Order: sequence, then structure tokens, then C-alpha cells
Amino acid sequence: MNYFTPAEVARNYIGTGKAKVNTPVCKMFLLAVLAGAFIAMGGVGATTAAVSVPLASVGKFVGACVFPGGLTMVLLAGSELFTGNTLLVIPLLEKEISPAGMLKNWAVVYVGNLVGGLLIAAGVVYSHQPDLFGNQTAVSVISTAAAKCSLSFGDGVIRGILCNFLVCIAVWISFAAKDVAGKIMGLFFPIMMFVLCGFEHSVANMYYIGAGIFAKGIPEYAQAAVKAGVDPGAVTWGNFFGGNLLPVTIGNIIGGAVCVGCVYWYIYLKKPGRE
Repeated sequence: MNYFTPAEVARNYIGTGKAKVNTPVCKMFLLAVLAGAFIAMGGVGATTAAVSVPLASVGKFVGACVFPGGLTMVLLAGSELFTGNTLLVIPLLEKEISPAGMLKNWAVVYVGNLVGGLLIAAGVVYSHQPDLFGNQTAVSVISTAAAKCSLSFGDGVIRGILCNFLVCIAVWISFAAKDVAGKIMGLFFPIMMFVLCGFEHSVANMYYIGAGIFAKGIPEYAQAAVKAGVDPGAVTWGNFFGGNLLPVTIGNIIGGAVCVGCVYWYIYLKKPGRE
């Protein structure tokens, strides 16, 4: 066969997970910064594409079709993404890695993703890329951040679960492919669907909300947003971390580690009678 079966993907991921956990912390962090930057670039492209289309519903669809380029770079260029690494629960359940090793990976990668996302957010805003389309890109950046910062805790958790269920399925499908084209095609549709449906991805939000905070600090962008009926008041660091990242991260862990990792481990790797 020219692809790995789901059972083979599960077995193969044990070795992949062990390698991730055993990566030196410095390299792990730099790989995570790259992943945060790659996902952020997907966000930049998606926003720019969406704003370029006059009809909002069509623009959202176009942006959703552009965003998967971020995960394509993550998986093919080499990097470490927190949301995908929730699948480390698989080698953990196989007792091939320790809980401490998994949590260390999650912590280092999460911080690295945040640094990468914020660096791109700052670069985009302070290079005045949001000037595009008569400041409409800036309005979209602030509007997106305001909407994300205004989510209820429960909505953030549930949307985070739904998002990372799709993201980890995308990663799983890409691991099934044996060639580059297959990996790209396999990851495209689940990622496109999560963006189109408005589900919440913690690492993407590191860029989206970070960019909104930086853009809000530029008077012409803030004024354009207010004129367009957007209230930037909710776009704060407190709402960023406590109001969005906290519930969304919890949801992402449940969606990836439990709904995908634990389920596929139970189906393909758990030995009969094993506790």
C-alpha cells in the first residue's frame, strides 16, 4: 500500500513521540518558535485573503482554504506544535515516555509557540501590513481579536475541543501518507473545516489576539475599527491569557489527547486484558 494504515500510524507514533520528548530543550524550544511562526503566517494569509473578498461569507471560506498552509509548514518543514503534541498521550499510555517528559514537552513547546506567534504578530502590525485595503485588514485583525476575547469560558473549552479533534485528525492523516502531496491533501480538509466553523486553536490565537492587541495600540487602526463598529475594549492581555487561552488550551488538550489520542490508543494499541 502507498499509505500507512491507522494501526500502523498508531505504532509509528510511539517512536515519533519518544523522539519529541527526548529532543534537547533548546532545540525543542526553537522548533516550537518556528511552529508558532508557521501557524501565525497561516493566519496572516487567511486574514488578508478573507478581507480581499467583498462578500464576507465567501471571504471566510477563502481564508479557511489558505490557513492550512500553516500546518503544512509545521509538518513538512520540521517544527513542534503544542496542539499536535497532545498526541503524546499515545506513547505515555504505552509506557514509553513518562508523564514528566510529556508535560515538559508541552510546557516548552507551548511557550515557544507563544513566542513565535507574538513575533509574527508584532512584525505584521509594526510593518503596517494591516494598511492593506484601506485599513480594512486592521479592522479585521482587531475585530477577530475582540470576538475571541469575548468568548465565554464554556464556549472556549468546547470550541477548543472541536478544533483540536480536527487538528489531530489532520496530523493523523498526514502521518498516514508516504509522500508530500498525500500529506498536504490529507491535512487540508480538517484544517479548512475548523477555520471555517470558527473553532478555537490556542496557537493560532496566540497570533490572532496578539496582533489585535498590537494593532489596537496604533491610533489609526483603533479609530478605523471603532468607525467600523468594532469595540476594541475587550482586546487586553488579561482577556488574551485568562479569557481565551486558558479555556481554549483546556479544550485543545481534551480534543487532542482524549478524543483522538486515547481513543486510537484503545482501538489499535491496548492489549486485551491490559489495565
